[in-house]
Amino acid sequence: MKLEGSCHCGAVSFSVDSKTPYPYDRCYCSICRKTAGSGGYAVNVMGEANSLVVKGEENIQVYQAKVEGEPSPGKRHFCRHCGSYMFVTDARWPDLVHPFAAAIDTPLPTPPMLQHIMLGSKAAWVEPSAGPDDAQFERYPELSIEEWHDANVRGDGS
Repeated sequence: MKLEGSCHCGAVSFSVDSKTPYPYDRCYCSICRKTAGSGGYAVNVMGEANSLVVKGEENIQVYQAKVEGEPSPGKRHFCRHCGSYMFVTDARWPDLVHPFAAAIDTPLPTPPMLQHIMLGSKAAWVEPSAGPDDAQFERYPELSIEEWHDANVRGDGS
C-alpha cells in the first residue's frame, strides 16, 4: 500500500510503500509521548525505506533522543516550521522507515487489535483505552512488527 503523508503547514510531504500499514502499536515511552504524543502515546507504521520519497526535505530537522545518556540510533524527522513529526529512521533497520500514523494522509486500515507498549513509562495522568482484545506490555512485546502482521493480519487473507 502506498502511504502519503505531510506536516501540518505543508512544507514537507512524503510517500512510502508499506506492507504493514496498520496503526496498531501505541507507544507510551517518554520519548514518544513527549516529542510526538497525543493522548500520551505515539503510533508508528512501517514502510520500505527504499520507497521513501520526500518533498521539502530541506525543511526537515532530525532529533536523536538520549537513552541512558547515549544518543539513540533512532532519528526522528520533523518539520522545522510547524514541528510535525514525520517519520523515524534507525541504522539498526536500514531497510525500514517508520512514519508517524498522525502524519499519514492516506486512509489507514483499522487494525484488528491494538498493542499498548512501554506502559511502565506512561505519564500518571494517562489512562490507556485498551479494548478487550488489546495486548498490554510494561516494555516491549515479544513479536516484531512483521511477526505481529503475520499473526494478526496476513493470516486472514489481508
